[in-house]
Amino acid sequence: MSNFNMESDMGYLASMSEDERVVFLKILAKLAKSDGEFDDEEKLFIREMALVLGVSENRFEEINSKMSDDDIVEAAKLIKDRKKAMALVKEMCLLANSDGDLSDKEVLLIGRIGQAMGLELEKIEQISQWVVDRIVWLEEGKIIFEKV
Repeated sequence: MSNFNMESDMGYLASMSEDERVVFLKILAKLAKSDGEFDDEEKLFIREMALVLGVSENRFEEINSKMSDDDIVEAAKLIKDRKKAMALVKEMCLLANSDGDLSDKEVLLIGRIGQAMGLELEKIEQISQWVVDRIVWLEEGKIIFEKV
């Protein structure tokens, strides 16, 4: 898989319907495109995630279709389970931070989607801070253990 460092513990996805998994992937694709670029690595990542999640290939075009921010926020409302919503926000934060450049547009989109799924801004910020702390911790580990 690509180097986006998505969480390996994705057991929560097993209980998602295919429609929920498609929304999950649409949201990640929209977030990846929100900085104005959707490079080959990001496309490959979304495709690999779709395969891992068991989403049928005939839905790939739907996943990558152009959607407005309002449309994707509306689609996010399909995910009603709090644990799934928190997991999705975590994955969004990991993806948004993967290029080392978290834009205001990405932050706003993560917040709007999290709130559409019923999460409080405080919880979204808490998850985001945890992701940033984790990234810093992993980078410090590379230096400490001379893996740079």
